[in-house]
Formats: sequence, C-alpha cells, structure tokens
Amino acid sequence: MPRRQRPLRRTLLALGVATAALATTAAAAPVGARSDGAPAAAPATSTAATAALDDTYYQNAIGKSGTALKSALHTIIKSQTKVTYAQAWDALKVTDQDPANSSNVILLYTGRSQSKTSNGGDTGDWNREHVWAKSHGDFGTATGPGTDLHHLRPEDVTVNSVRGNKDFDTGGSAVSGASGNYTDSDSFEPRNAVKGDVARMILYMAVRYEGDDGFADLEPNEKVNNGSSPAIGKLSVLKKWSDQDPPDAFEKRRNDVIHDQFQHNRNPFIDHPEWVEAIW
Repeated sequence: MPRRQRPLRRTLLALGVATAALATTAAAAPVGARSDGAPAAAPATSTAATAALDDTYYQNAIGKSGTALKSALHTIIKSQTKVTYAQAWDALKVTDQDPANSSNVILLYTGRSQSKTSNGGDTGDWNREHVWAKSHGDFGTATGPGTDLHHLRPEDVTVNSVRGNKDFDTGGSAVSGASGNYTDSDSFEPRNAVKGDVARMILYMAVRYEGDDGFADLEPNEKVNNGSSPAIGKLSVLKKWSDQDPPDAFEKRRNDVIHDQFQHNRNPFIDHPEWVEAIW
C-alpha cells in the first residue's frame, strides 16, 4: 500500500472502533430508575428518533396547530392493527415489562413490579385497566377503543375496582395499597410518577376516536361525573399533569413497542408533548 494512504486507513479504522464501542455501551446500558421509583429519563438519542418520525410518520402534521393538527394526527394514528381483548393479556406482558425483571410487569397506579403470570380476576392479581373508562362512550371491550393498547395498562384488581369509571381530578382520600393515589366519590388522582402518562393516554384516545369508525367521538371536558357520555375530565387537570410529568424512558419504550410489535400506530403526545397545548 502506498505510504500516503496509510494515515487515511488508520483514521477510518479508529472511527470504526469508536463507533462500535459506543454502540456496545449503549446496548449494555440498563434502563435506570429515579429515586422516586419512576423510570429514568430517556437517552438523548430520542431527539434524533423524533426528528426521523417527523420526516416520515408525522410529516403531514408538522407545522399545524389547533383543529388542523388534531385532524392531521387523527388521520395518521387511526391506521392501526387491532388486537382482541384476549390478545391484550399477552401484549401487556410485553408493553409493560419491568425493565429490571423480564418476568414481571409494572402496575400503573401502584407502581408494583408483579409476575406476568399473576394476571386474572382474583384479589392480588393484575388485570386490564381501561384508563379511558370503557363506560365513557359505552364501547366496552369491543375490538377498537376497548382493546387499544395505548390506554390499557396492567393494574392491581382491587385498585382497578377503586378507580372504576371515575374521571380524573385532584384530591380525595388515600387509596389503600396504592401509595400516592387519591380518590373521592367522583374522581381519581394517580401517583405523581404516572400523572403525565394518564393525561397523554386520555388525549390519545380523544384524537384517535373521532366518531368516524363506528365508535363514539371521545372528547375531554371540564367535568366529573360524565357517566356513560363519551367524555372524560378534567381537561385542565390533565394538561397540567402532562406538563408536570413529561414522558420518561418507560413510557417512550412502551410507545415504541406498541408501534413496532402490535398496533403499528403511536401516541403522538409521547413523541411531542408540546402538541397537548397546541391542540387544547
């Protein structure tokens, strides 16, 4: 090899080794947790991933706001592969897997890590919580809103029953067995670490289900006691929660898993939390 080519070759080899080392380090790095039990912040590379999504998945929504943005996002995310209610059991074991223990899932309200196999309807089991209560719009467990993984989460059977179909608001008495959660006769307040998760799930449902596919037009409002109407509140509280509790690594991974392995659609408010204020 001519002498003048050797420095270039050495430079390229050095760059290759450095890139491989960085990739190995990133792959080996565990998903940490904050001192309050919430997952650690997502890695900085998520910025590049979001930019890539903006150039592809979200390209028809970029630059819009208000009703135009809501309409554009609806068109984007309504294209999805649906799962059945029975299939949701196994899907949740993947979407909500404990990053520290692959045999467990993390329960939404309690934050407890629990065996994937202890699902069912008995006390101490975990079951499928509809964050947008299925009676709000009377969609039940129908394939569609009743099985949409973006708002189905594992939860302790008893705590799920306490939440019931209550709207979301602040205040009330502490929920037994679920530290940091509060409830009264007509509302439920989740623990701080998942307040934003709850808000973004509710707002996803409001954009995804607009009444054009045989299901009710779901919308947030400023009320509690919404009953069977296709509405849930309170919007002002949900907006505050989304701002106070931005997406973390667990929530972002969950969004990716649902998109990549199951429904092939995304929750846009996890990728772009600022779109909450841009629409509402």
